[in-house]
Amino acid sequence: MSGPNVAWYVALAACLLGIGALGVLIRRNTLVVLLSLELMLNAGNLALIALARHWHNGAGQIFALAVMAIAASEVCVGLGLVVALNRRHLSLDVDTLSELKG
Repeated sequence: MSGPNVAWYVALAACLLGIGALGVLIRRNTLVVLLSLELMLNAGNLALIALARHWHNGAGQIFALAVMAIAASEVCVGLGLVVALNRRHLSLDVDTLSELKG
């Protein structure tokens, strides 16, 4: 039993990438934007692993592990910023935060 075709995985990754892009473009809450970015990174990982399985090559899986490490560091920095903003009782609205530039 070989499982679903690779095209199904790539189509699912494209749908997840689209949902994540809509979340980044439409939502204004910082946490939702960070979650949407994580969804987009995971969609890329799914496509990398599916294509690596299709081509019988391990390079896509290794690159997906590197993307997961980068995503974990992005979550640490992003959540640290959100906690710091929340402690100062600042708004978590992305449009308001863009006014904080030097």
